[in-house]
Amino acid sequence: MSEEITATALSQGWGPANVFFHLHLVSDSTGETLQAYAQAVCAQFDEAKPILHIHPLIRSERQMERALTSVEDNPGLVLYTLMKPDKREALEQLCLRLGLPHLSVLDPAIAMTGRYLGIESSHRLGRQHELDQRYFARIDALNYTLAHDDGQNVAGFHQADVVLLGISRTSKTPTGLYLANRGYKVANMPLVPNVALQPEIDALDNQSNGPLVVGLIASPERIVQVRRNRLLTLNERRETDYVDADHVRDEMTAARKLFLMKGWPMIDVSRRAIEETAAAIIALLSRRRAEGGLSLGGGNDF
Repeated sequence: MSEEITATALSQGWGPANVFFHLHLVSDSTGETLQAYAQAVCAQFDEAKPILHIHPLIRSERQMERALTSVEDNPGLVLYTLMKPDKREALEQLCLRLGLPHLSVLDPAIAMTGRYLGIESSHRLGRQHELDQRYFARIDALNYTLAHDDGQNVAGFHQADVVLLGISRTSKTPTGLYLANRGYKVANMPLVPNVALQPEIDALDNQSNGPLVVGLIASPERIVQVRRNRLLTLNERRETDYVDADHVRDEMTAARKLFLMKGWPMIDVSRRAIEETAAAIIALLSRRRAEGGLSLGGGNDF
């Protein structure tokens, strides 16, 4: 896998002016935690591009030897999550011998948590990926979200954790799927000009015993741009109200008025990544729980 990374990096436009470095991610689990951690760190260095060497599911001596050989052949930074003391020691000794920076990324957080709780960690491999109740809750959330996407099965919207509303191309579906992967049941409904809300949605009031309704908004310019790109993928080049700037501005104005009138919080997705929008929604859910289910009030614009 790692041998293909350099070619991939160059194909994506990383030129010779960039600083390339080898980055080894060694894990006795799936390595997802390490990859997310490494991605967040590397994003802070615009001119440095990692050549990734991913070594997941290190369970046997043979697998460990392959990882050690790769580190020795391609010296660089080493990040790892290894619970077994013998494998940790083997990797750390190699890094010390070669003078390579290395870090067990979970150790500081585990140590801090252990000190706070006054108990020892279990050091169980891949415990975060066990097929426990939370895993099945995520599957259930994904199934629900897919079944209630784009206005489907409105009668079941009251069972959602979150209901997303917005005009076309405000990232309702991708945001819903991201939240579903975190275990939240999400329904979404597009707002269509001159079409009234269904009674099931109009009745939602953001109380603790019902779903949190969130309005997604964006700048009209951004919506026009995304809609034009969408039409191009469909080989549709006709000028319609769908991409008319004045019409889109009217759509967005009507959506904002609706959200304000109903007291539903708004999140501006113009310059937000899906993850950022999802984080803002999770924060709203947490705040509502902390406030005992009180209405969030109108006009909260994130």
